[in-house]
Amino acid sequence: MENTIKIRGARENNLKNIDLDIPRDKLVIMTGVSGSGKTSLAFDTIYAEGQRRYMESLSAYARQFLGNSEKPDVDQIDGLSPAIAIDQKTTSNNPRSTVGTVTEIYDYLRLLYARIGIPYCPEHGEPIQGMTISEMVDQMMALPDRTRTTIMAPIVRGKKGTFKETFEKLIKDGFIRARVDGEIVYLEEQGPLNKNQKHNIDVVVDRIIKSDNRSRFYDSIETAVNLADGMVDVLADDKEFLLSANYACKICGFTVPKLEPKLFSFNAPLGACHHCKGLGITQSVDMDLLIPDRSLSIRQGGIRYLKNIVDTENLEWQKMYALIRHYDIDMDVPIRDIPKEKLDRILYGSLEPIGYTLYSRSGSVTEKNDMIEGVIPLIERRFMETNSSWNREWYGSFISDQTCEECHGARLDEKVLAVRVGGKNIYEWTQMSVDEAIEFMKNLQLTDTEKKVSELITKEIRSRLEFLHNVGLTYLTLNRLAATLSGGEAQRIRLATQIGSRLTGVMYVLDEPSIGLHQRDNDKLIGTMKEMRDLGNTLIVVEHDEDTMRASDYIVDVGPGAGIHGGEIIKAGTPEEVMACPDSVTGQYLSGKRSIPVPVKRRKGNGNTLKIVKATQNNLKGVNATIRLGTLTVVTGVSGSGKSSLVTEVLTKGVEHALGKLRVKPGACREIQGLENIDKLVVIGQEPIGRTPRSNPATYTGVFDDIRDLFAQTREAKLLGYDKGRFSFNVKGGRCESCQGDGIKRISMHFLPDVYVPCDACHGKRYNEETLQVKYKDKTIADVLDMTVEEAVVFFDGISRIRHKLQTLKDVGLSYIKLGQSATTLSGGEAQRVKLASELQKKPTGKTLFVLDEPTTGLHSADVEKLIEVLQRLVDNGDTVLVIEHNLDVIKNADQIIDIGPEGGDAGGRIVAAGTPEQVAKVPESWTGQYLKPLLERK
Repeated sequence: MENTIKIRGARENNLKNIDLDIPRDKLVIMTGVSGSGKTSLAFDTIYAEGQRRYMESLSAYARQFLGNSEKPDVDQIDGLSPAIAIDQKTTSNNPRSTVGTVTEIYDYLRLLYARIGIPYCPEHGEPIQGMTISEMVDQMMALPDRTRTTIMAPIVRGKKGTFKETFEKLIKDGFIRARVDGEIVYLEEQGPLNKNQKHNIDVVVDRIIKSDNRSRFYDSIETAVNLADGMVDVLADDKEFLLSANYACKICGFTVPKLEPKLFSFNAPLGACHHCKGLGITQSVDMDLLIPDRSLSIRQGGIRYLKNIVDTENLEWQKMYALIRHYDIDMDVPIRDIPKEKLDRILYGSLEPIGYTLYSRSGSVTEKNDMIEGVIPLIERRFMETNSSWNREWYGSFISDQTCEECHGARLDEKVLAVRVGGKNIYEWTQMSVDEAIEFMKNLQLTDTEKKVSELITKEIRSRLEFLHNVGLTYLTLNRLAATLSGGEAQRIRLATQIGSRLTGVMYVLDEPSIGLHQRDNDKLIGTMKEMRDLGNTLIVVEHDEDTMRASDYIVDVGPGAGIHGGEIIKAGTPEEVMACPDSVTGQYLSGKRSIPVPVKRRKGNGNTLKIVKATQNNLKGVNATIRLGTLTVVTGVSGSGKSSLVTEVLTKGVEHALGKLRVKPGACREIQGLENIDKLVVIGQEPIGRTPRSNPATYTGVFDDIRDLFAQTREAKLLGYDKGRFSFNVKGGRCESCQGDGIKRISMHFLPDVYVPCDACHGKRYNEETLQVKYKDKTIADVLDMTVEEAVVFFDGISRIRHKLQTLKDVGLSYIKLGQSATTLSGGEAQRVKLASELQKKPTGKTLFVLDEPTTGLHSADVEKLIEVLQRLVDNGDTVLVIEHNLDVIKNADQIIDIGPEGGDAGGRIVAAGTPEQVAKVPESWTGQYLKPLLERK
């Protein structure tokens, strides 16, 4: 096979008919400014063609179950291998999906516990082991001669009932005696028992004086085992003991089912907690949402559900008022002063029937004497029963996810949690971080038999843990929900899974695997990718990280600009060759000829601060953090150190709650001081700006409203009587009704991929012919939507309000995107910058807090430079910007750094260093400081 991948005539998206040869079995980096076309080349051309060829090898029947396999716009590609894409899409939003299940480690754990797990009684701590009948007989034969033994079958344990039919059946089967509630009785003389009391019944199978009578013991014990589902109760002189063919405690009879892998699955009814069905959480009323302010009285609306019906003729209130009066509850004292037992009656209902009178609006009167339902069971019942979306939302406003009160988040039944390996049950095992689990496996003490049985299982578990360690995910626990992983974490988990497969001859296409990774852990990631290459695979990686580029075998620099200004190969070669190319912006940054400058001075702030006191959310160890307002503050630290816990969970949610979002629950901390200095919070994440093709940058930033106003003011629009609504593609009137303003139609092709074609009525313009008659400067509204931001800035130069909004999009580095570009086609980084541009248009308040989570995702060094200018502009306006970031160029431009660590997971959660970049660089314990120091010394 050829040792190169040959691409000829690639024209996908903005690629300009490029020809390129890429070496096989190498680590190849594709880079370039945002929108230059590197993703179009790596994913939309090379990977797409590899996938399409694989699809075409399948039968038509099989293809109907697979996704799209459209042919990319390219003349020819030779030398392709089977392709696997590892992108940034989160692994799964399924609440049952965890790190353990995604990596398959949990599957091996279930097998391990099923094969060598030892059950323990949760009450007595004794190991539980099943016995064969022969082993039970051996125990009988070990008794002293002449021992009087009574062999009994315990058929009822702590159950209510008369058991009349049970006694009749035993007599019919030939049994004479039984022990009922501790007394030996003749079955014929035994009448029905009290049905309201719990009873114990042991059938007397045989009474034997021990001698050399093994066969009689065997027969009697076998009969008892069959009668009592494996249990045998033996009375030997004055001693009593329990024997079991099952896993059962000898003292209390606590039993464990037969150990098999599915027993340890929280997705199977056999092992899942019966209360939460294996989710670990239940949806129930949250007291903080029901009673947000305990200083208010009931009459003042302290119980939010009753707030609008207190002292009204509402039937629900009449019942509640009867309950309040019956238990003599004062409605005018603060709720915190109402005794708990009285408050519980309002919340959970009456303990006995209460007489009350209901007055209807028609004037009828009804006398009742009933148990009265409390507020909490009422809300939970109606939340489950209602079919109204409005009602469901109303009842849902009092409900949140709560840790299951039965399993306490373990997801599994207590019988499953009774089984241990190395002293830990399977839930405790999954609570360990990857590093802790590796150490645990090293020190696991097993018997020779257990070692032999589990050898292959433990080998697989160890190797998968090592792979997670090697991609910098040492801090993750196996019970971490897959839905809570960042894009970078999910990608690295999939990377670790691929290494475990040990495939060769594969082409892997990766999308910025370094996202969310601290500089310290980069070497591990690079080492992992080199290991995959050395197995005989080709790695094509879209990446901006300079260390990764320097460690690569080959770099393809796409550019020179974005959008229509990109799509060309500026330079393809070794890192040294790219650095020597004067036309390559990437090469200039790599060689150090071009760099992002360090600010001359640091801001001190406006004198006000936000102080987080004793934060303990997740792994935070009582953290005290001070954020100076009016500054650019960057929160740093290795992956899993606690950055998101501090910024997102504690601070952001705390500010949201203080600004009136009562449904938001702040992360655990004693208090946040200085909240009065913030009147607005802007959180800019990487979620899409819209989930339908109708959402686009023009509608999101609001500039499309102004553009529609402008078209409605034209002479043609006024003559035709068109208002602003005529130029919307979302409502009837001006839009094309054939495609309902989408501009495209989807045609289902059954077993072939769906085909999207331009609407044959409007030809993709979204509007009908009448609307397109109206023109501004010889351009229709459809022509404007098809413009890039750069073109639109020039076109609307004379309209200040429109130009201002468009300029903000240009300032954040989005000059290449089209105004009408579908939101679904924007990357996470692009969506984040559209949001940033939208905020830049607004008038600064001086009391706004901007929170950004890794805004450099997907950005080239040249784009990072633009982003830093935008962030500094926000601070210069008097507002505060708080950023979670690993990019050293952003970090060195901060006014203040809060570095959390020193490690991830339980070894993190402390503030290692805080201060200016220069101050942090002097702290030897700070990993961020160590990497920052050389950059500051260059200035």
